[in-house]
Amino acid sequence: MTKWWSVIPVILLFAFLKATQTDIVKTVQFGYYDQLQKSQEIVSVDDIVLVNIDESAIEKEGQYPWPRQTIAKYINSAPNNTLLVSTIIWSEPDRFVGDQELSNSIAQKPVILAAAPTRQTTTVDLGIYANVSTFGKPVNSLIDYSGLLTPLPELAQMSMGVGAVSAEVDQPTGVLRRVPLMVGINGNPYPSLGLDAVRVWIGEPSYTVKYNPLGVEWIRLGKQDPLVTEPSSELPVAFWHDFKSQSILEPIPEGKIAILGVTAEGYSNPVATPKGAVYPHEVQGHQIQTVLSGVQILQPDWTVIVELLVLVGICLGILVAVYKLPTILGVIVSIGFLVLPLGLSFYVWNDRFLFLDGVWASLAGILVFGQSSFNQYYTTYKLKEQVKKQFGTYLSPDMVYMLQKDPSLLKLGGERKEMTFLFMDICGFTPISEHYKNNNDPEGLVELINEFLDAMTKIILNNGGTIDKYMGDCIMAFWNAPVPCENHADMAVKSAKEIEEKTDELRRKYKEQGLPPINVGTGINTGDCIVGNMGSESRFDYSVIGDAVNLAARLEATAARGDYKDYPTIYSSFTMEQLTDIESRQIGQIKVKGKEELIDIYTFLK
Repeated sequence: MTKWWSVIPVILLFAFLKATQTDIVKTVQFGYYDQLQKSQEIVSVDDIVLVNIDESAIEKEGQYPWPRQTIAKYINSAPNNTLLVSTIIWSEPDRFVGDQELSNSIAQKPVILAAAPTRQTTTVDLGIYANVSTFGKPVNSLIDYSGLLTPLPELAQMSMGVGAVSAEVDQPTGVLRRVPLMVGINGNPYPSLGLDAVRVWIGEPSYTVKYNPLGVEWIRLGKQDPLVTEPSSELPVAFWHDFKSQSILEPIPEGKIAILGVTAEGYSNPVATPKGAVYPHEVQGHQIQTVLSGVQILQPDWTVIVELLVLVGICLGILVAVYKLPTILGVIVSIGFLVLPLGLSFYVWNDRFLFLDGVWASLAGILVFGQSSFNQYYTTYKLKEQVKKQFGTYLSPDMVYMLQKDPSLLKLGGERKEMTFLFMDICGFTPISEHYKNNNDPEGLVELINEFLDAMTKIILNNGGTIDKYMGDCIMAFWNAPVPCENHADMAVKSAKEIEEKTDELRRKYKEQGLPPINVGTGINTGDCIVGNMGSESRFDYSVIGDAVNLAARLEATAARGDYKDYPTIYSSFTMEQLTDIESRQIGQIKVKGKEELIDIYTFLK
């Protein structure tokens, strides 16, 4: 399960979760959206002021809710050119019989009152609101309620407008990010408090609503630019505004939109927004300023398709980079793919407030990169272990490390290659064996053979050779595979010289132990062969085959025997022709079985 296709299910899973907009996707997406909002530079707003019924006000005026006469007193104190927007709903008669006094004060000032949509009652008469004209066939796509909790008629009739205070938090995060500009009350459109406040502030008498087959496309106030909304008329709110906030006890400034709300502890619950928890009348302030500033945070339906395409493209790009490119380059390219969606989404957000979710694609890319990299690491690790297992006893540690670092040096299967081959065995082995047999010491014989072969093996490995196999008291070795060796003929003959020197040293040692003399015969040849993993699927060895190999074995059988008893090392003319640092002399010719021509044979000058 380390192939490239094992990563495809991960890509498909992330794409499916994105397409179905599961809660985990929404949570990630909303979190990124909130961070983009927080990244915006805070804009100070001069035209809107938050007027708070706070702890100090209640301490002065007494228990809340206040008598309507108290509210009327503060409304009367407001400048005539300040628009008062109340988020407090006066839907029931005042217990202190102050409604008439409040109505009189509302009649003297520009005031917008709040109403509350509800699903607990049914309302037919919606009271006072501005005229609504439509383009296109109306589609019932608004967030619909059965009833509307309105201000008392005597209050509503004296106001300049009544708007609904309504908002649906996003699930599963429970954060308010958008506010409907209109709601449906028994199928009839009704403006929000913020929208009606803007209408009165800019002096427009009506609204125009444009419908498309999905629902509301845009809402326009008089001749102002259209406000593009979601089909439900919800408008994403910009929460990067800073308003002046004051107690109702302070003088209300002139020429402002003053939004009245309660901030005293226990009387109003803050609302979770991208900015953090704020009081409801501050939400109204952000909505009003969003409409007035013309900021349009866009998230069209087609963005999901774009995000899906970006996700799949990035994941496939990382997959190709990890599996096809060199490690360092693959990491660099993968990092580029990972930051691409974030950079793209950040650019379109700052350029036109178009929201594209760049995080989900990056998360998918990170997981794809992690899994792909692990697969590659595991595959490389297993290959290194295979190399170590297969060559650890046949190559020097440095050469094994070279193979592990670059396994491409080892081609699985067979390849034709020019190499140098060495066969070496002990001459006169029978007397030595008889000596240990007569002394009933087979273990001693094994110890002797192991000591001898170990010494010769070290010589071969130190000279860059590969041990092919041990055959009793014989060693078969070769050069130029699996690790390249340009001077393979020199290294093989050099090994033979050192083997002779080591044999002389061991012969003296064994003589002191009362053992028969020990000699070696070494044959060397250079030529083309087939080298690679050979055997069956269940068991194979890295070895060589070919006529050049057989000739080396034939030369070993000739060395230090018969007519060539004085020549422990014999190599062919093919090897001699490639020697660069070793002087040679011809010692004869031999005929190879199955061939007519004679082969010149050489040994090195001592």
